[in-house]
Parts: sequence; C-alpha cells; structure tokens
Amino acid sequence: MSIEARLAELGITLPKAAAPAANYVPTVLHGNTLYISGQIPFRADGTLVLGRLGEDMDVPAGQAAARLCGIGILAQAEAALGSLDRIERVLKLGAFVSSTANFYDQPKVANGCRDLMVEVLGDAGRHARSAVGVPALPLGVAVEVDAVIAVKA
Repeated sequence: MSIEARLAELGITLPKAAAPAANYVPTVLHGNTLYISGQIPFRADGTLVLGRLGEDMDVPAGQAAARLCGIGILAQAEAALGSLDRIERVLKLGAFVSSTANFYDQPKVANGCRDLMVEVLGDAGRHARSAVGVPALPLGVAVEVDAVIAVKA
C-alpha cells in the first residue's frame, strides 16, 4: 500500500507545505538524507495551537499539537520528494515542548508526532528521538518538531 493510500485510510489530508517564516529553507535534501526544519502545529483552518504545557495545556492537548507538527513534516517531505513513497525511514525526530519548569512529560507530548509516523509509515516510522522542554517557542506555539529522513536512492 502506498503511503498516500495509508493516509487516506487514516483520514489524514496533508496541507500545502508551510512556507518558511524567516531566512531559511523548509527542507534540505543532501544525498539520501532529507532534513526538515521545525514544523509548528497548524490546525486545518490555519490557526496555530498556542500554549504552554504545565500552565494552560495538558498532555493530551500537547500530543494533539505534536501530531499536527507530524502532519506538517509529512507535508514538507511530500513537497520536497514529490511522493512520500520515497521515504525509506524516519531517522530522528526532535521535539521542542513549550513547558513550565516543573513539567516533565515532554516525551509523552512528543509521542503525538512519533505515534503518527508509525501509524503512517509502519516500521519505517520508528526513529531515534529527543524531546526537550523550552520556556517559549516562536509565535507562542506549544510544540515544534524537526525531522531527519532517509530517502530511497
């Protein structure tokens, strides 16, 4: 089954890949490795998920935001590669979680993105990871996730 068919089966429609908001590129393909700049959580209506874990958001809300970041990662990969079927494997995801000093569940929040990758890509979605808490993120978003993806030759 193609990845596009799997997305349809899951009821996921990828948005148009977000344009960069500053002086950077959203993706860099170097050899067989695709680097995807940090993606922030855009809802289907274009609004952002704002907030801070441990202050005005709980873990399930953070996971939903991280899932939206994952959808953004897939949209960027599709734009860069022409087809998600060119993905060989997600190598690494880096999650940044806007959180209070006494919030310790950043990995649980990041699982919203991580679980999406496995749902969509199967074993190719399993990856190395990092999840860190930060005091603030651009535009006040709750989560930002970047990715490194191996591309089929």
